[in-house]
Amino acid sequence: MEPAPGPQEKYQLITRNLQEVLGEEKLMSILKERELKIYWGTATTGKPHVAYFVPMSKIADFLKAGCEVTILFADLHAYLDNMKAPWELLELRTRYYEHVIKAMLESIGVPLEKLRFVRGTDYQLSKEYTLDVYRLSSVVTQHDAKKAGAEVVKQVEHPLLSGLLYPGLQALDEEYLKVDAQFGGVDQRKIFTFAEKYLPSLGYAKRVHLMNPMVPGLTGSKMSSSEEDSKIDLLDRKEDVKKKLKKAFCEPGNVENNGVLSFIKHVLFPLKSEFVVLREEKWGGNKTYTAYEALEKDFAEQVVHPGDLKNSVEVALNKLLDPIREKFNCPELKKLSSAAYPTPSKAKPGEKSTKNSEPEDVIPSRLDIRVGKVISVEKHPDADSLYVEKIDVGEAEPRTVVSGLVHFVPKEQLQDRLVVLLCNLKPQKMRGVESQGMVLCASSVGEPRQVEPLDPPAGCCAGERVYVEGYEGGEPDEELKPKKKVFEKLQADFRVSEDCVAQWKQRNFLTKLGTVSCKSLRGGSIS
Repeated sequence: MEPAPGPQEKYQLITRNLQEVLGEEKLMSILKERELKIYWGTATTGKPHVAYFVPMSKIADFLKAGCEVTILFADLHAYLDNMKAPWELLELRTRYYEHVIKAMLESIGVPLEKLRFVRGTDYQLSKEYTLDVYRLSSVVTQHDAKKAGAEVVKQVEHPLLSGLLYPGLQALDEEYLKVDAQFGGVDQRKIFTFAEKYLPSLGYAKRVHLMNPMVPGLTGSKMSSSEEDSKIDLLDRKEDVKKKLKKAFCEPGNVENNGVLSFIKHVLFPLKSEFVVLREEKWGGNKTYTAYEALEKDFAEQVVHPGDLKNSVEVALNKLLDPIREKFNCPELKKLSSAAYPTPSKAKPGEKSTKNSEPEDVIPSRLDIRVGKVISVEKHPDADSLYVEKIDVGEAEPRTVVSGLVHFVPKEQLQDRLVVLLCNLKPQKMRGVESQGMVLCASSVGEPRQVEPLDPPAGCCAGERVYVEGYEGGEPDEELKPKKKVFEKLQADFRVSEDCVAQWKQRNFLTKLGTVSCKSLRGGSIS
């Protein structure tokens, strides 16, 4: 029998692979006295995907460190977040989450009897909790509530009051679950600092906050339930897993925004303490890595090929998914899955579709704007004013894009440069060549007309998401419908500031590394 870990060993287990810890001294002082009480909450909205193995892996670490762990199924939060879970589906989705999260934990060997499972509505509708919501609302400013939820709550042009309540409820959960610490992704940071600021004003203690990094999805951006190509569903068939991994962004030697490597680092290594790269004998045979850093180094130096890495992850991932698939193969859970996530129904002949009759929010997060790298530039064979470019946006193959930049930007200035590409316009043929995107450029107001491609911040990678400040959490449309004119309505408010920063309604275009800008066209338009 192994000896129980000491406070320092527990601290290392609890904090390994985390991006940030708020309250390190308090964490250590608790560990010297007793076991840590911690909770992780998940809003019961979209279907959980394989990125959920990241917090599951950390929960395994917490249990190894002797922590008392609570898992909160935040059903009320799911409804408050712009009704991501409609009230009539709330109970079904919460039951689905309970089954699938437990199946995930069992697949990685976590003993369920050591965990406490709680639903938000078990206590959030009580008289005491409701009174504390009112007490909190009397001291929290609208500005702070909106700021706290900016990266978690869905951002819309006309936000509902429910979204402003969301951060306060998450803060109060820490007190009502009687924990020392809350664990979540780094996208929760603003809610965590909100809790640290406002809980003491109600006479409640400030908690420790533990934050995981946001693991890139398969496209290189955040893995998301609503972005199909960015994630692998827990119930995906083996052939679907193979197909999605094959398309995953995994550029040779590139370790930045690499979702395949990140999954190995944050899930497979912590679970097994090793990772085996499967290779044919002629390429050196199988190689076992006992430290992630060594694998990353070999990949960066192109000793490990992306194809071998993907194949090896496919095998390891299917081993995790097999018991979940098996559990959900029974009629009861199949029925629950289809009831909790029904296929959107089409309107019957003569009826108006409810979805289409509701006013749509025309907001910047509906645009799929990404950093692209120009791989090649050629003159259009049938149009003197057009270039045909191949642009890498973090997908399996570069996109073909036709741009009217011949008279404004020399070919050599486009080659190998980073650009900003709108990726979800409907593809259209331009003089016989299908264009699969639009390079966004700044244009001067007066004559002679000048045009400059927008510049992402230095250090960005192809495929990285570009968003508008305050709309970080939204998900883009799969394809913008030409008749809806979503881009045209938004583009009317695109401008270049006096500091040469690209803006929408005076809100900056951003990547995680900073602002998007142009070289010199102050006050110009963007198209």
